[in-house]
Amino acid sequence: MLEIAFWTGVSVVFYAYLGYGMVLYCWLKLHPRKPALSVASAALSVTSAAAYQPEVTFIVCAYNEADWIEKKITNTLALDYPSNKIHFFFVTDGSNDGTPDLVQQYAFPSGVQWKLLHQPERRGKIAAFQRAMRSVETPLVISTDANTLVNREAVKMLVKHFYNPEVGAVAGEKRISMGERDNASSAGEGIYWRYESTLKRWDAELWSVVGAAGELFAFRRAAYEDVPTDTIVEDFYMTMRIAQKGYRVQYEPKAYAVESSSASVSEELKRKIRIAAGGWQAVVRLAPLLNIFRYRLLSFQYISHRVLRWTLAPALLPVIFASNLLLALKGSTLYQVIFALQCLFYTCALVGFILEQRQLKVKALFVPYYFCMMNYAQYAGFFRFIRGQQSVLWERVQRA
Repeated sequence: MLEIAFWTGVSVVFYAYLGYGMVLYCWLKLHPRKPALSVASAALSVTSAAAYQPEVTFIVCAYNEADWIEKKITNTLALDYPSNKIHFFFVTDGSNDGTPDLVQQYAFPSGVQWKLLHQPERRGKIAAFQRAMRSVETPLVISTDANTLVNREAVKMLVKHFYNPEVGAVAGEKRISMGERDNASSAGEGIYWRYESTLKRWDAELWSVVGAAGELFAFRRAAYEDVPTDTIVEDFYMTMRIAQKGYRVQYEPKAYAVESSSASVSEELKRKIRIAAGGWQAVVRLAPLLNIFRYRLLSFQYISHRVLRWTLAPALLPVIFASNLLLALKGSTLYQVIFALQCLFYTCALVGFILEQRQLKVKALFVPYYFCMMNYAQYAGFFRFIRGQQSVLWERVQRA
């Protein structure tokens, strides 16, 4: 029974973090799929996806972003897209640091179609976003965070995918700007998002991205639906609901949003715990997607890429350690070696924690430390979720 518990735990954790990526890689090498754009409907009148330039609404939700909002507006106005086909919405609900005034006073060039939406009450990002959606009249919508900078070609790169009527949403790429900081947060976060970006690219090739990151994503207004205003990870939930309707969520690495890393691991931990609580909430609310007989490939991707990481994998780490210890005590050389490697890994994580507190830089130790921090966040997020303690009004993370 100990061996069954140990090897089951190892298999699930390995699959959740590395095995699924290996399965995707091998499957796509053996069964390459055509790009989504090549199967676009011939009934469309446009000559090519590259020439497809419908009207879009570009929504920026900002809460107390006085330090960032002018940079964001300047960055937004530099987007390479016809000015008569793009509408800019800046939503500043609840901001009391002068963010709405900075938007209002900005010298927008003549001909730019922009709108400031503000109300004093703060009800959370999703409530602000859904209030903005009531004013949207364009067929496509792009959402981005106020503290990220988007590349000039982002809108064109996102929009071209909607030439294919199967596509309901498109996820842009999130990139972490490390700057001069080289701590556990920046190193771990950067590696994590590079790996996530690779998985998203493979997910999209197989069928659909499993949820978009809120830093940059686009969707069809016709596929959109309001979500409960207490939704914690609204970007993930919103795009998964679009996928649940049968649309594909594609991935576009040439449309990217650059965000500074968290100022420290403690700041990153705040964000991870909130996301973990939101992950548990999403698993409950998206319970029908666990039915692999109904949703087939989408369910396989959802369970493999998200559900296992949020639920079973963290829960099995203590089981692996305890069962390994008991097996090692029985005298098996194999289990003693594996247990020694486990102890070494967690020791590296502990040393990484100590060095991070002292602002010493040893990159090799940051990865195990970040891994342990992420899994701790899953436990903390779970308890927040079951106690109903995670508010939709998030605490802003200090950025490097």
